[in-house]
Amino acid sequence: MHIHILGICGTFMGGLAQLGVAAGHKVTGCDANVYPPMSDQLRGAGIELIEGYDPAQLALAPDLFVVGNAVSRGNPLLEAILDRGLPYVSGPQWLAEHVLQGRWVLGVAGTHGKTTTSSMLAWILEDAGLAPGFLIGGVPLNFGVSARLGDTPFFVIEADEYDTAFCDKRSKFVHYRPRTAILNNLEYDHADIFPDLAAIETQFHHLVRTLPQSGLIVSNAAEPSLERVLERGCWTPVERFNDPAGYRTAGDDASGELVLHGPQGEIGRTTWQLTGAHNRANACAALLAARHVGVALEHGLAALGRFGNVKRRMEVRGTVRDITVYDDFAHHPTAIATTVAGLRRKVGDARILAVLEPRSNTMKLGTMKSQLPASLAEADLVFCHAANLGWNAAAALAPMGDRACVENGIDALVDRVVRAAAPGDHILVMSNGGFGGIHGKLLAALAR
Repeated sequence: MHIHILGICGTFMGGLAQLGVAAGHKVTGCDANVYPPMSDQLRGAGIELIEGYDPAQLALAPDLFVVGNAVSRGNPLLEAILDRGLPYVSGPQWLAEHVLQGRWVLGVAGTHGKTTTSSMLAWILEDAGLAPGFLIGGVPLNFGVSARLGDTPFFVIEADEYDTAFCDKRSKFVHYRPRTAILNNLEYDHADIFPDLAAIETQFHHLVRTLPQSGLIVSNAAEPSLERVLERGCWTPVERFNDPAGYRTAGDDASGELVLHGPQGEIGRTTWQLTGAHNRANACAALLAARHVGVALEHGLAALGRFGNVKRRMEVRGTVRDITVYDDFAHHPTAIATTVAGLRRKVGDARILAVLEPRSNTMKLGTMKSQLPASLAEADLVFCHAANLGWNAAAALAPMGDRACVENGIDALVDRVVRAAAPGDHILVMSNGGFGGIHGKLLAALAR
């Protein structure tokens, strides 16, 4: 089959493209901006990339067009496909029908931690010799790629609640039909498509309705929103984590200790590279999901001691003059707070300079701007890039007083950060985008 993918350079669609090639299909694709690193990965896989959405691409005559959810009505190529009555499908539906069908799918859903938890789960299975396929919204350092077809029954997928495509406004994850599902957490997000938390809970219940009786739901006991989802109806066994009387994790960021507890007490412990209570909870969920496919908790815990995290998750980008620069994907206030808190536990009294780009659709709308000061409370200084926002970032961060500064330009922001930085500091950059290459600019400026 020849598929032509619209929006191919997105994380999900780029991973899907690589799976398509591995499965023996001919894959071509286009995007408004054909950009690295995904463009490099795709070309390395032998995939022809086209810049833009010119209707002339119809001349490729693929068997099927696969449409990413970044493509909307008015797109010239999409309009030409519709006018000609040509066959098209969403990315999640193609994946479900051509990759996931007949496999034991382990889906990881939640507002936060999907990428890290999926990566942990895939690594635990890999370490146990189960060689899973996977499609993850980041690059696990243990694998070096974001997607792998695999030739065993097991497939780990990051199960996103964002909508599927212009023609299908259900969440992506309803297509995946997992046998094992992690419900990591559930908060309000994606203000551009969901009016309130209840609307997202409905989508999560749609996911719950797809699980078989022989499956397993691993759910966060500390999340009232998830309890409401399950109370709507559940036909699948549920195991809970973050349960004070059941499965839970503890540990110490300074020493890197991770301890797993169960209903009868301590199960085991290891040392690992990650920090923060959120990552310890992610680990507990991954361990329980892996046990469902036969990996003993003790084996999974040992595997996490060999887990190398994910690119852009508290990734050290460099150290200059004893000043360390980190890159992290945090962009929701809850994720920002837990990321800063995890670094604080690791570095103790050393100064943390938080550098923030409110880039997600939810943050650009200003829906959660009032939560920012509290989420950044454990940082010593805060630097915010305020370009292209529909709200006043300086006013939102005013409660932080002179601990916060706002700039509209990245170069000006870099200058402010570098002038404030001193040996022993930790510069934590948080954005769900490329942030204009600010990490390299910070390191270069610090070196000067």
